[in-house]
Amino acid sequence: QVRLVESGGGLVQAGGSLRLSCAASGRTFSSYVAGWFRQAPGKEREFVAAVSWDSGNSDYADSVKGRFTISRDNAKNTVYLQMNNLKPEDTAVYYCAARSAPAMSRWQYDYWGQGTQVTVSS
Repeated sequence: QVRLVESGGGLVQAGGSLRLSCAASGRTFSSYVAGWFRQAPGKEREFVAAVSWDSGNSDYADSVKGRFTISRDNAKNTVYLQMNNLKPEDTAVYYCAARSAPAMSRWQYDYWGQGTQVTVSS
């Protein structure tokens, strides 16, 4: 079992930066794919980024490519999402997720956090 707790959300002006953190419990987390998703009001949850268990592979949605960076520190059981040049359309609840299967994925995840709100003002 893996428990995920996000932090680092908040209110920021357009063009600003935030770093989200996701602290995981469970000894197996270091072997899992980790991802970030987001859900804006009235919209479906969407994929943002994912990183392989060894940080050797990463994947980004086109809408955040070049602005967001996903990383992880397995010694700390933590995954990060560095968000730069934020835009009002990035406003959403951001969720951390973990996937036990080794292959990267934009859809199938087994564990989810409760989410952290990110609001970008124009």
